[in-house]
Amino acid sequence: MGLFLYFYIMIEKIYAHYVKNNKVSTDTRKIEKGSIFFALKGERFNANEFAKQALEKGAAYAIVDEKEYQTDKRIILVNDVLETLQELATYHRIKLGIPLVSLTGSNGKTTTKELMNVVLLQKFKTTATKGNLNNHIGVPLTLLSMTSKTEIGIVELGANHPKEIAFLCNIAKPDYGYITNFGKAHLEGFGSIEGVIKAKTEMYDYLRETNKTIFVNANDVIQVEKAKGIKTVSFGTEKSEYNIAFVSANPFVKVTIDNIEIESKLIGSYNYNNIAAAIAIGRHFKIENEQIKKAIENYKPTNNRSQIINTKTNKIILDAYNANPSSMQSALDNLIQLSDKNKVAILGDMFELGDYAEKEHQYITDLVGKSNFTKIYLIGENFAKTKSTSEKVKIFTNYEAFKNAFTIKLEDTTILIKASRGMALERVLDFID
Repeated sequence: MGLFLYFYIMIEKIYAHYVKNNKVSTDTRKIEKGSIFFALKGERFNANEFAKQALEKGAAYAIVDEKEYQTDKRIILVNDVLETLQELATYHRIKLGIPLVSLTGSNGKTTTKELMNVVLLQKFKTTATKGNLNNHIGVPLTLLSMTSKTEIGIVELGANHPKEIAFLCNIAKPDYGYITNFGKAHLEGFGSIEGVIKAKTEMYDYLRETNKTIFVNANDVIQVEKAKGIKTVSFGTEKSEYNIAFVSANPFVKVTIDNIEIESKLIGSYNYNNIAAAIAIGRHFKIENEQIKKAIENYKPTNNRSQIINTKTNKIILDAYNANPSSMQSALDNLIQLSDKNKVAILGDMFELGDYAEKEHQYITDLVGKSNFTKIYLIGENFAKTKSTSEKVKIFTNYEAFKNAFTIKLEDTTILIKASRGMALERVLDFID
């Protein structure tokens, strides 16, 4: 028996078990009864060791790739657990045969995904990526969370190195694709902004080769150029298939389509693109404007993403889920444009910039020093290496140093809090009234 045939038969066998409950698990702390446990490996763990425990906790089967742990007839031995998980997900995706929308980009992926989801939910039963499960493990888990009741799937694809988007596309096999933007994210892995563009457009390469469709923001000249030769649905300008106009962002983004105004609960003009993409996708799938308006106006951002928090004395813009030079500048530009009298920026380090870290952090330091903000607090080892001639700028090596020095009581102030996730800068909320 050839290796390919053997592997195919093995996937069919596992799939027959999977369809009984449509549940998989990779964590023995979260075992669902009747699920299939996949014993994945990491740098510091080997889940093969927990296969028996998974069965004891209610898993119907366990998948391992080390023979010594095949101690029960319900433990299935394969060559590679991760590869089996990925192949099973693709097999399931093909069996479902539903339209699948994938998206990637440097900024705004998760917000756009959530907006797409609430819009499509107006008419369809959808299954979308939860949280940021957008990597080589998260994408398969998302696909395997889809059931026979799912009518449209939405899969977020993340990457920090070349060839990852191509790999994920081959797992998810999308029918539609959208790239939010090309920004200065994960420069350590991509090497340069040109590297970012090349890596993200791996999605375009896949869709071109498979004769599928992409949604293109007509305001993004790079997207328009890279989309040549692919079936496209354009949005954003009068010449587009869907003319979606930006109205204002003070602070919440307003747009119009067909003379219908939609006022979101998202701040910053940069969220216009995210909203417009969701509207275009909704319209493409024949959802009425009034339904789209309802979905977007009812959507509230969570998880530290562009949240407005009104305290007793201040207004806080919490955007501490992630940060890179592009998203940081967009957030600062938005704060600069607000008409609020007193404005303060509390910013933390941006990670995964590699050799660009010093230059990009210095650029942000210079930018805020010239701004109309009352005070600027910069926190982290990268920002600590920068210099500023502005008296408004205060720089701290770490969060504890900032917390110990922060004695000013802020009142009637708009405060932007933004940093990479590893900084956990939402802790600032603990001592701001």
